[in-house]
Amino acid sequence: QVQLVESGGGLVQAGASLRLTCAASTRTFFCYTIGWFRQAPGKERDFVAAITWSGTTLYRDSVKGRFTISRDIAKNTAYLQMDSLKPEDTAVYYCAAVSSPCGIDVPPADSYAKYDYWGQGTQATVST
Repeated sequence: QVQLVESGGGLVQAGASLRLTCAASTRTFFCYTIGWFRQAPGKERDFVAAITWSGTTLYRDSVKGRFTISRDIAKNTAYLQMDSLKPEDTAVYYCAAVSSPCGIDVPPADSYAKYDYWGQGTQATVST
């Protein structure tokens, strides 16, 4: 069982930055694909970004060039750096993980159905 804990959300003005952190409990963190999803009130949970064990990344179009996903294997932690935030980025952000075969390159998963473990979410609110 993998436990994920997100932190770093908050209330900021448009144009500001936030860095979300996802701390994982597993010692085999290296072999997991990590994804970030977000859910705004009344909307579905949407894919934001993902990173594989090899460092391959994938982003939704609306955040390309503004958000950066990364991971620190030694700290069992993943990050989502969010710059140039817009009011439409307001949502609860969730970290998710799915195990992947180490040493075999697989594409980043962009569907919430492909992830097995989820954090509790952290709220990011962007005001105008």
